Amino acid sequence: MSESLIYMAFVTGLLGTGHCIGMCGGLVSALSLSDAGQKGGWLFHLLYNAGRIATYTFIGAVVGWLGSALAYTDQFKVVSRSLLVGSDIFIILVGLGTAGLFSWLNASKLDFPGPMRFMTAATPRLRHLPPALAALPLGLLFGFIPCGYLYAVAITAAQSADIITGALMLLAFGIGTAPSLFFFGSAAHWLSGKARTWMLRIAGIVVAGMGLINLFKHLRMMGIIGA
Repeated sequence: MSESLIYMAFVTGLLGTGHCIGMCGGLVSALSLSDAGQKGGWLFHLLYNAGRIATYTFIGAVVGWLGSALAYTDQFKVVSRSLLVGSDIFIILVGLGTAGLFSWLNASKLDFPGPMRFMTAATPRLRHLPPALAALPLGLLFGFIPCGYLYAVAITAAQSADIITGALMLLAFGIGTAPSLFFFGSAAHWLSGKARTWMLRIAGIVVAGMGLINLFKHLRMMGIIGA
């Protein structure tokens, strides 16, 4: 089952590509130029995405460890399992809302502009460096940008209660998002209008699917439904 979730995390990142471009694509494109106007080119984007994926993988390992430390302990059995089911339902609702079934809850509404503004303000000094040197720390920093899709996958990764599975899920998610930002110039033109909308909606369905998989698993664990 963990293999399915890892694959679905990758698909979520791949199909959520339009959201990634909308959030940080323009900023990354601007920062790929130094103050002298020197282009960072493919090396900048390669290092930037490597840093961002490394941060995602770290987040996955941390939430997986937290899940293993808390979620299934006997001391917190009733509370933790209730929280698991509640978070499953939350992920399903986020996915369905992103897919367009309703507008009051979706992945974009889980984004918070405050940290993004702080990170943007913290990056000007990097422009004084050659783009290739600025790219890796920039990617490591921007991996922490609040993102609804990242939250959804991270919550699911925490429910795995396993460090390796959590890390692999966020690694797969990060790899899925990489093509859109690596080839930002051409992807931005291709992912316009209805194409981007439908990709985000399908990504929402995949997110809801991850929630359903975990919901059935947790209900079986609680003995509510049969094996």
